[in-house]
Amino acid sequence: MEAYFDNSATTRVFDSVRDAVVKTMTEDYGNPSAKHTKGVQAERYIREARTVIAKSLKVQEKEILFTSGGSESNNMALIGTALANRRAGNHIISSNIEHPSVYNPLGFLEEQGFQVTYLPVDKRGHISLDNLRQALRPETILVSVMYVNNEVGTVEPVEEISRLVKERNPGALFHVDAIQAYGKYDIRPRRQGIDLLSVSAHKLHGPKGVGFLYIDEKVKIKPLIYGGGQQRGLRSGTENVPGIAGMGAAVKEMFTDHGRKLDYLYELKEYASGKLSRLEGVTLNNPPGREGAPQIISASFEGVKSEVLLHALEERGIYVSSGSACSSNHPGISGTLKGVGVRNDLLDSTLRFSFGLFNTKEEIDYAAGVLEELLPALRRFRRK
Repeated sequence: MEAYFDNSATTRVFDSVRDAVVKTMTEDYGNPSAKHTKGVQAERYIREARTVIAKSLKVQEKEILFTSGGSESNNMALIGTALANRRAGNHIISSNIEHPSVYNPLGFLEEQGFQVTYLPVDKRGHISLDNLRQALRPETILVSVMYVNNEVGTVEPVEEISRLVKERNPGALFHVDAIQAYGKYDIRPRRQGIDLLSVSAHKLHGPKGVGFLYIDEKVKIKPLIYGGGQQRGLRSGTENVPGIAGMGAAVKEMFTDHGRKLDYLYELKEYASGKLSRLEGVTLNNPPGREGAPQIISASFEGVKSEVLLHALEERGIYVSSGSACSSNHPGISGTLKGVGVRNDLLDSTLRFSFGLFNTKEEIDYAAGVLEELLPALRRFRRK
């Protein structure tokens, strides 16, 4: 049996996504900027995807900017708004458990003279509103906090954060990395006070290499890519029609019977949590039940190195993650696990199990059985 539990890294696409991608690569393959029929057909896919996405967020279609994925969306949100609003101030606030695609652009901005405050989190992974209140200054122009943490599944109180930011500094912008949240929650940027929202298609059964950034129409932002002026001059370059069409298909399917899909993910999470909790020497780091995201479990296995266990599971057809796949080529201890207070002896013994709509309870049973067999043997081997 094969059991793929790394859906927070990437997901298997829906059949409708595959069909949309193939059709736009083999039949409706025109350049969307072309004036002939092939171009008009290609442009229609972009328009339809923008409509579906805007409807899912209850925003205007013109506020959706297509990108190459979550990393570009985060870079655009942070660097583009910081540079465009520099005259208003040079201070940015974020948290100490953000994804590298937020951390590294913030590091770049610090090199450009911006000041960044990184807020700590509590044992559940939440930032403190009191700390945020103290950190806000008249020169704060941007606050960036992720909606769902990609390693432990913490859900940040985005509405409370936005309310506080707008009360203390009405001119400051609020950016949310929703890459692990979009498709799992009913997100309403206007109601929740979100000015910029980053999304990646391949986290919700869409294709890789495509995403979008929601930009409230009032936000001042500079482009990162210059050229032919596509997408109202905000991101030049020929649009990725197959990716955008596939993402539109994924969003449409994900938000059809949405509540049932979410209930199923929570059901898988609860079932797997129970199986893992019964294993000796296993600690769960994620918020329980519906306190956390529906798709993520972080489990520490006492006495076993995470990389050793990951590859032992892989040999049995079980696929998990030892951290963020986006930074897996840069070994090191997770700052998120440190941030939420995981014991020092467990920092290098933690795996992430993340679920998607194609997973089953039978796969979880199989994985639990394999773990029950592997853990005693791996612990004996390590002691030797």
